[in-house]
Amino acid sequence: MIVRQISVFLENRQGTLAKALSVLHDNGVNLRAMTVADTADFGIMRIVVNEPEKVEKILQAADYAVKITPVLALKVEDAPGELMNKVQELADGGISVEYVYAFATADPDGARVVFKVDKLEQAYKILIGKNIVNSDDSNENYW
Repeated sequence: MIVRQISVFLENRQGTLAKALSVLHDNGVNLRAMTVADTADFGIMRIVVNEPEKVEKILQAADYAVKITPVLALKVEDAPGELMNKVQELADGGISVEYVYAFATADPDGARVVFKVDKLEQAYKILIGKNIVNSDDSNENYW
């Protein structure tokens, strides 16, 4: 399914991540997925939440630079090669994966994986056609 990921740009210094997470906590935000990447000068916290537009406003009000990006979120079964199979389907369809991160859920059969790809709509159509994603999945039921 396609979800809206929030990227938050953070200074690369002690306590910055804790402060950003505190802002989210203080506003009752439930993180569904998160990753943090760093460079020499700044970090990028990428999060998936259930109300991205609301969270975007909360973070902007706290003076964070924020960007919303649509990404793919896929269920990956807990078996050898399952992630590779999904990535191969994208590659076979001419889709370039820019980055990926995974996170556990309460589902005992697998995890969820977030993909940033270059041709999102095309990638989504490929995955629907291969029955890898279900177009009926709702955001609330997915997580």
